[in-house]
Amino acid sequence: MLFSSRGHLSRELVMSIVEQPRSHSDGKHRRLFPFWQSGTAASSTQNHLQFQNQNSNENGVASNVRSSNKLSSVAKSLLPARRRLRLDPANNLYFPYEPGKQVRSAVRIKNHSSSHVAFKFQTTAPKSCYMRPPGGILAPGESIIATVFKFVEQPDKNEKQLDQRSKVKFKIMSLKVKEGTDFVPELFDEQKDEVVVERILRVIFLNADRPTPALEKLKHQLAEAEAELELRKKPQVDAGPKAMGQGLVIDEWKERREKYLARQQGEAVDLM
Repeated sequence: MLFSSRGHLSRELVMSIVEQPRSHSDGKHRRLFPFWQSGTAASSTQNHLQFQNQNSNENGVASNVRSSNKLSSVAKSLLPARRRLRLDPANNLYFPYEPGKQVRSAVRIKNHSSSHVAFKFQTTAPKSCYMRPPGGILAPGESIIATVFKFVEQPDKNEKQLDQRSKVKFKIMSLKVKEGTDFVPELFDEQKDEVVVERILRVIFLNADRPTPALEKLKHQLAEAEAELELRKKPQVDAGPKAMGQGLVIDEWKERREKYLARQQGEAVDLM
């Protein structure tokens, strides 16, 4: 009997329902409401797929960004650096060939960029060569004639009396700087990633007894360099902006020689 006289479930039916195993009850619910299980599973699968797709998209974007940065850096390294200075002569330094003497060459350096540029000389023969100035800062459109000094050694027996080419090379480097920056050689060490090698100049000797256009041009540039040097030595009347040479030109060879003489004098005093 399922119901009592009052319409309630009988005691036997209640006890039988309570004593049924839970698995049977769960299976019964699954049979009665199968869409609960399938809906939950489908929702979980969809969320998992969305999460995977989101992570895949994020990883793809990050990977594309890294690849793009790497490609741009590689392309930048392959492209030739944009030169900031214009040199005259452009590829060589011409010296009169006079063995056993110190000879001079000259090169005009012009800043044709829109920024202030620091420049610096380096040579493969620092003991026999020096530059005046060895470095400095040029404003946009400004130029200077640098003088290069070199001692010409006597040729060996197996060498020709006049060997036009020399193994000595000069390197001119540039660095973009802010207006008002004071020139110090350490600038090129502190910002070495921004340094551009403008030119590597080769040394070519000219016959001093044979007039040539290159020799005449060299004499003209040397005269200009001396005139510019004299102008830089004169005191400025106004307190306006300093010219390129004032406070920026460093005579490296002279400074080195003064230190050497001072050291020699100190050693002589110690010996006495």
